[in-house]
Amino acid sequence: MTGVLAASDLSATLAGVIATVATCAVLAWVCQRLRLVPLVGFLLAGVFVLRVPGGMGLIEVQPIAAEIADLGVLLLLFSIGLEFSLERLARIARLIFVGGGLQTAGTIAAVAGVLALAGGRLNDGIYTGCLVALSSTAVVLKVLAARGENDSPRGGASLGVLLFQDLAVVAMALVIPLIGVKAAATGSGAGAIFLALAKAAGVVVLALVGARKVVPWVLERVARARSQEVFLLSVVAICLVTAWLTSLAGVSVSLGAFLAGLVVSESRYREQAFAEIMPLQILFSAAFFVSIGLLLDLAYVRDHWALVLAVSLGVLTLKAGVTALAVRALRMPWRTALATGLVLAQIGEFSFVLQRLGTDAGLSPGGLGEAGGQLFLAVSVLLMLATPFLAQAAGALEDWMIGHPSSAPAKSHGGHGGTVAVENHVIVAGMGATGSNLARVLRDSRVPLAVADLNPANIRHALRDGLAAVFGDASRPAVLEAAGIERAKLLVVAVNDPRAIERTVQVARDMNPSLQIIARSRFLAELPAIQRAGADTVVPQELEASVEIFRRVLRAYLVGEDEIARHVETIRANGYAALGRDHAGERLVVCAGIGENCLNTRFLSVRAASLAEGKTLRELDLARAQGLTVRRVERVEEVFDPPPADLALRAGDRLAVHGRPDDFLRGAATFLPAFR
Repeated sequence: MTGVLAASDLSATLAGVIATVATCAVLAWVCQRLRLVPLVGFLLAGVFVLRVPGGMGLIEVQPIAAEIADLGVLLLLFSIGLEFSLERLARIARLIFVGGGLQTAGTIAAVAGVLALAGGRLNDGIYTGCLVALSSTAVVLKVLAARGENDSPRGGASLGVLLFQDLAVVAMALVIPLIGVKAAATGSGAGAIFLALAKAAGVVVLALVGARKVVPWVLERVARARSQEVFLLSVVAICLVTAWLTSLAGVSVSLGAFLAGLVVSESRYREQAFAEIMPLQILFSAAFFVSIGLLLDLAYVRDHWALVLAVSLGVLTLKAGVTALAVRALRMPWRTALATGLVLAQIGEFSFVLQRLGTDAGLSPGGLGEAGGQLFLAVSVLLMLATPFLAQAAGALEDWMIGHPSSAPAKSHGGHGGTVAVENHVIVAGMGATGSNLARVLRDSRVPLAVADLNPANIRHALRDGLAAVFGDASRPAVLEAAGIERAKLLVVAVNDPRAIERTVQVARDMNPSLQIIARSRFLAELPAIQRAGADTVVPQELEASVEIFRRVLRAYLVGEDEIARHVETIRANGYAALGRDHAGERLVVCAGIGENCLNTRFLSVRAASLAEGKTLRELDLARAQGLTVRRVERVEEVFDPPPADLALRAGDRLAVHGRPDDFLRGAATFLPAFR
């Protein structure tokens, strides 16, 4: 039957899809129960279950999996482009381009050097170095998130290196076809590489112009339809059409998908696009990892297991070492550098995309032909599966190194005699967002303070603001001594690493028993250990967010500020026990003594581009049209209570509106923007 799937083909295809999705779901659930990332389950599905011959042989799914995987790569690159933004790149530029650049270039050079010593060709060495240099963005970020370490020092360092690698994939995809055997046979050389890079630069420029001009205009009109279906299809169309157009220009479709994401990321619909595309990206990425497992020849692994293990260990050692040196070049402590090296020691998903390009260009990993391809696959799958355990080892290594600090001296600024020249002061350890904001408020309040941080940029900013600053790790006695710990009145620990928090508190308590110590933790589970280390007060971000939400909920029900403050203080005084599952203490009757206004009054905000913006209360006539009564209008500079009928509403105004639930439902469209 021409152009139409036969019934038997359709049945086999459908069975393949069902087997793939069901197996991935089961193995992902098992991995989640074992505290492993679901991507490990997707790999195992391809390696052991969904294959013919070998494994359990449920059904032949490789042809359809390969096609779906290609789409998964495009959506994966598109979602990465969405997470990028020019502003974000500028914010962590040094971490990305210095740390990531050193790691990528260093790994390529090291691999090419090793293969050259073994008698391999330079082209194969560079190509293999590109494959090894890349780490798995999908696996690493999910492992770090599962361990709650995205905001830790090694989490930040890993993110910077991964972002550079994702950018480097674009350049590698352009260069690899031009250094292959086929390119050499046709006489392609430096001129062709230059032309390809120039063409890619032109495509990037056009994409950035589109980011500012064309795509926002298109998305604005799509958003006005207020249809999730139309919006999702439009976003996917932008991804695929951009990829197709770049392929017509002779540039990689992968670059097109990434640029499409970058284009959309510069519009105000970025968050909505990311939310819509993520379910598709997860589904197709699962197929991508399954296809990787399907390509692995288990017979090859069985016959060459010693070689696979030896090469895996060699790649792990080389890559962890180069990554550690690159992170150390950013003046981060050795414990963070070594831990980051272990976390990024695997080979990434985009290496498989580059391998396919290399195969088409006549290149092979290590110059070993088909055997090199199987060796590369086996090593990659093994290291990906090992990533959760490498992350666990990285944490143990950091714990050990924190307990065995070196005697490296601290660098102090703003004082004399090796320490800062203040007393009865506050020491702020950690100049991230929390520490920086606190230091600014303390300075403006004329409270004496000193700051300590491991980030040279943060220290430069502190010095520019006139603060006494110490460069160094606050968990080390020499750094605290330089910050004047013996003369300090209070220490605030606002670093992101829970192990470093405990060590800092413990060292500070030993050095100054009279010191008051306030520490910030991310999760409630970290609180007992920090308290045992000697902290007087621990503020868990996880529960403080709950307290703030609780405060705002009570305010929405018109509970008085004094009553709210009393309940918040009770929660904090009892160690947040009131937020626990089994709390059986005092209950708050929200509307006691307030009346029906408590439940029937809501606060609505006037949003930009909504029907309410620019209209007067008389023009809206909410009482007649929807049965709603506006009792008060709060504006930044003033409050209208009661509001006059000729008051024109502005974006950002907050309205106290009285009405029944059905009335609010009918009037909802008045306050909605063009796209919800």
